[in-house]
Amino acid sequence: MVPTDTQKQTTYIVAKQNPVDPPETFAAILANHFIERYAHIHIAHVKVIQHRWTRMEVDGKPHPHSFFRDGQETRIIECTATEGQGLSIRSGIKDLLVLKSTGSAFYGYDTEDKYTILPETDDRILSTSVECGWKWKQFASVDEVKKSESKFNPAWEAARKITFDTFAKEESPSVQNTMYKMCEQILEAEPSIEAVDYTLPNKHYFQIGMSMELYLENYYANMFWADLSWFEGMKNTGKDAEVYAPQTDPNGLINVVVTR
Repeated sequence: MVPTDTQKQTTYIVAKQNPVDPPETFAAILANHFIERYAHIHIAHVKVIQHRWTRMEVDGKPHPHSFFRDGQETRIIECTATEGQGLSIRSGIKDLLVLKSTGSAFYGYDTEDKYTILPETDDRILSTSVECGWKWKQFASVDEVKKSESKFNPAWEAARKITFDTFAKEESPSVQNTMYKMCEQILEAEPSIEAVDYTLPNKHYFQIGMSMELYLENYYANMFWADLSWFEGMKNTGKDAEVYAPQTDPNGLINVVVTR
């Protein structure tokens, strides 16, 4: 065996000896190390998680050595080195929480199905925690990865921008439709990418103030019911809705993979 402590120390040493930006190149060098050094290892898997640290602005200027954690979003790199076959790399984004208060709908499905009680809507809050990945073409060697390393950071930046822009601008008829359009644009942006995948869970927010009748008919019947009309006839539904509560019960988890 290669002890886990040896794996840890190897990671430190390889990080000291090589650049860690872009992380795709570092992951390839580290994975390749294990299949080259140990005769009994034929496949090595490396996963790199990069957290977002943003430089502080102090007195109107970027501070030279102070940073803050910019949300929970992470950049994910998964690399597999296979003896005699080269390296496969999947880059990605995870835990990017987004929300928009309108511009999202869900309609056009079979409402006559006896198992369906979800009402169609042409206006809803859309919120999700984005997990997105893009698989690069197979690399024959670490040297080939290094030749392509100028593409890695721009691809990550493009994927984030495409995700943000499409999410914000798209009058979304469904999460499925929107995430497919995101995939298409990422494939168009970088020819070396073979496939793009998204995983988007629905994070629902509901009006506080529906009537008991609507509550009983509502698909989201597990939502905590609180009609605000008890307080001086206060209205908080439809066009008057301003206070929403997040729903934590089982939600949809939507996946897509788009390949060339």
